[in-house]
Amino acid sequence: MDRRKLGTIEVSDVCLGTMTFGRDTGRDDAFAQMDRALDAGISFFDTAEMYPVPPQAAFYGRTEEVIGAWLSARPGARDRVQIASKISGPNGGHSRGGKGFEPDNIADAVDGSLKRLGTDRIDLYQLHFPDRRTPLEETLGALTELVDEGKVR
Repeated sequence: MDRRKLGTIEVSDVCLGTMTFGRDTGRDDAFAQMDRALDAGISFFDTAEMYPVPPQAAFYGRTEEVIGAWLSARPGARDRVQIASKISGPNGGHSRGGKGFEPDNIADAVDGSLKRLGTDRIDLYQLHFPDRRTPLEETLGALTELVDEGKVR
């Protein structure tokens, strides 16, 4: 599998999307997919706090929990994969009560994702859905702080 630079990290050319893990894709099948991906050289896994989709409050964060359980069950796997996750903007209240990209919200969202993933870092953190209520400078400042703290690479 070819790899390429993405900012400061190196990722596989192919990324495993996980947006159905924890509802349509059960834990055993999700584990098998992640095992097979890693065996094939796919080490870049994409998730989000709002997954699985379609988003519903009852399932919020479950995909990250499945990935976290997989990482926990496979010692050393965290150092072999790159995890991309996302904060959701205001979208009907299922993610953190519909809050947006205010700095405190971003910090809380990352901490929640880290806990569900069972890791100390997220390799790529993205903004999922626009939130034009918060000035972009504030959002970028909060994201920079997370990098400085080592929570996001």
